[in-house]
Amino acid sequence: MLVIGLGVSLDCLAVAIAGSVSMPGISARQVLRASVAFGAFQAGMLALGWLAGNSMVELIGRFDHWVAFGLLSLVGGKMLWESWRGAEGHESVDITRGLPLLTLSIATSIDSLAVGLTLGFLESSIPIAALIIGCITFLVSAVGFYAGRKIGSLLGRWAEVLGGLVLIGIGVRILVTHTT
Repeated sequence: MLVIGLGVSLDCLAVAIAGSVSMPGISARQVLRASVAFGAFQAGMLALGWLAGNSMVELIGRFDHWVAFGLLSLVGGKMLWESWRGAEGHESVDITRGLPLLTLSIATSIDSLAVGLTLGFLESSIPIAALIIGCITFLVSAVGFYAGRKIGSLLGRWAEVLGGLVLIGIGVRILVTHTT
């Protein structure tokens, strides 16, 4: 479960780093809010995948990569747009609240659906697996936010450009790996 938890949380790590590099300051409350959301969505999607069964996962599997690509590209594109608008009236994207947090939580947890289905076949205890994966994702995300804050202070204004490009890149990677 630890290895699976680390595997499904890597997108959350990358999103946490990419999103927090563009934020001028990130509070412990923001890190907690986003890390809880990422962990909860990973655990919830795992349980949903287990509950959905073969037919639903196959149906969702036909377009889940497009949803993840679209959501990550949307948030990444907004970050790029904001970085090019300039410093005047510039407000960086806060990925720790509202629609950006919801879209990123969904986009990074779609792979947990398939993992949940697989765990159902292995007769694993889904509540325990969801708890472990949710906690690992929480911890990995929190580390990513703090690492991103350090990176962001080093890169300055270019951090938001880098963050947007990374989010779009994650979306492209998901799309390419699921369509080839």
